[in-house]
Amino acid sequence: MVLEIRNASVVFPAKDGRSSVEALANIGLSLGEGDFVVALGASGCGKSTLLNLIAGFLSPTSGEILLDGGKVNGPGADRSVVFQKHALMPWLNVRDNVAFGLKLQGCSDTERYKVANEFIALLGLTGFEESPIYALSGGMQQRVGIARALTCDPRVLLMDEPLGALDALTRERAQELILRIWENTRKTVFFITHSVEEALFMGTKLIVMSPRPGRITHRFDLPFSGRFMGGAKARAVKASADFIKLREEVLSIIFADEEAVA
Repeated sequence: MVLEIRNASVVFPAKDGRSSVEALANIGLSLGEGDFVVALGASGCGKSTLLNLIAGFLSPTSGEILLDGGKVNGPGADRSVVFQKHALMPWLNVRDNVAFGLKLQGCSDTERYKVANEFIALLGLTGFEESPIYALSGGMQQRVGIARALTCDPRVLLMDEPLGALDALTRERAQELILRIWENTRKTVFFITHSVEEALFMGTKLIVMSPRPGRITHRFDLPFSGRFMGGAKARAVKASADFIKLREEVLSIIFADEEAVA
């Protein structure tokens, strides 16, 4: 097992006259080698809080998180994060953005540019190595962010709504690209999205979280990304009867959760 979350809870303490907030309660989750786990749930269910725990940006109030058997006590190069807003350095070109993590690790120019060029090619960015970030489209900028996250060879790739800001067509193409990259690298992925269709299409496993305090209420094993990798067209996968049936089931769970707290 690559990553284990054992009975993790997060309570944000009272502040400025406000009551304390229980964000997550008793989360138990395991991510195996090569898993692509997607988290869904209504706004405020704690998806991003859970990702921040895995990344080491937050510490659990109780419980623990283990990576390869060792306790997670903070951020590390063994976990890389791709944010919704790509968080690139605008004063650096594409190659230097992709190589930035390796620079922080002290790698030589030759070594880090060699690795960066490999991921630039994998993400379809060859020819744009010297381009400034502002000259790229939103979809290309996000590809730079993904390439940067992969250069450090993390054990776990964390993706916090990475496609949320893209238009519909670019988003669908980016979904396919991420799946192909995952197939090539077999990284363990934890992916957050608000899109049920995106979650079902991309994940090998799906967790659905309840409104605050966030709990995992439903778990699903998903076959759909495997069908795409096997040669099926993405739109055909999403139009299949069992995909639509599961989509409606998951939507009904999320709508019921939202109505329960309305």
